[in-house]
Amino acid sequence: MRLADFIERHSAAIVDEAEFYASSVSEIAGRLDKEALRDHMPDILQVIVADMRSPQTDEHARFKSLGRYPPDSDAARTAAQTHGGLRAKVGFDIVQMISEYRALRASVLRLWADSNQPADPHTLEDVHRFNESIDQSIAESTGFFAQEVERWRNVFLGILGHELRGPLTAILMASEMLSGMEMDQPISKNVGRIINSGERMRSLLDDLLDFNRTSYGMGIRISRAPVDLAQACESELELIRVTLPGVPITFAATGDVHGSFDQSRIREIVWNLVGNAAKYGDRTQPIEVRLTGTATGVELSVSNSGDSIPADRQNELFEPLKRAGMQHEEPRGLGLGLFVVRQVAIAHGGEVDVESADGTTRFMVNLHRE
Repeated sequence: MRLADFIERHSAAIVDEAEFYASSVSEIAGRLDKEALRDHMPDILQVIVADMRSPQTDEHARFKSLGRYPPDSDAARTAAQTHGGLRAKVGFDIVQMISEYRALRASVLRLWADSNQPADPHTLEDVHRFNESIDQSIAESTGFFAQEVERWRNVFLGILGHELRGPLTAILMASEMLSGMEMDQPISKNVGRIINSGERMRSLLDDLLDFNRTSYGMGIRISRAPVDLAQACESELELIRVTLPGVPITFAATGDVHGSFDQSRIREIVWNLVGNAAKYGDRTQPIEVRLTGTATGVELSVSNSGDSIPADRQNELFEPLKRAGMQHEEPRGLGLGLFVVRQVAIAHGGEVDVESADGTTRFMVNLHRE
């Protein structure tokens, strides 16, 4: 008897063993009913049997070994993919989910060996195809398991960000009310620190919520309105100069820099880029901020002197939770600054680029007028 036929004939016993193993992997599994424990195991076995019976070329085998579908496959979401997603949803961890397949493989091969089936020329090929199908199912389940975990992680981050904003706003309002009262200098100084720290926390929460929105493919929300970007940038730079005393910052605007933009978001770009220039660059050299009107919009650039960024790391700068090495201080924040800069640029129909060579780094943000 071929192994595929054996699995089909004994599928009930195989699934029973898989169910028994699944019930023992964690306390969570102990609370699941029979149907939830068996989940898609019968369907997965059917897929494995069908795969073992289907002809397979060397190219198909190569694609499957890489965890990919053959090029002529019309596969949609499989039973293994659904199984992985559901196991993540009910609380299994990745090791427990994969161990189910290990138990399934062991169960089939043990029952096959105990049946004393006479060896034939197809035995080795059948066992090889079976192991290949199990590995393919593991790859599919693992991929969807990871997607489900990521989805719930983003849900958690979104809820956390929104829930923290309430008490933080209350702290800031109370602190600002205290700052307006007459008080001794030491108390006034500490109230100022509370306000500055609270604003920093609010900025971090805003970055976190922006990251959360883009993780769902929603992009960063902007609200366009007519604005003079030169005036907006100058106002932001005045605030930055207060927070970065001793760091020389120059600003120049040329051409038509009026248009319909989200002023708050553009000021956020200026804050992030100038802040990064101060962190990573030579603080004794000026940070140059330029605003240039173009035929379709505005280009905002920020340049600084200092160590050049290696070419192979420049694309990584815009990825979330990535950061370059800091020269002047310990890492702070979430590593989302440049990620947010790019997302704001994209929301304005533009993009952001970086040039870094010969001791000069320049970030260029293109923003389209609506």
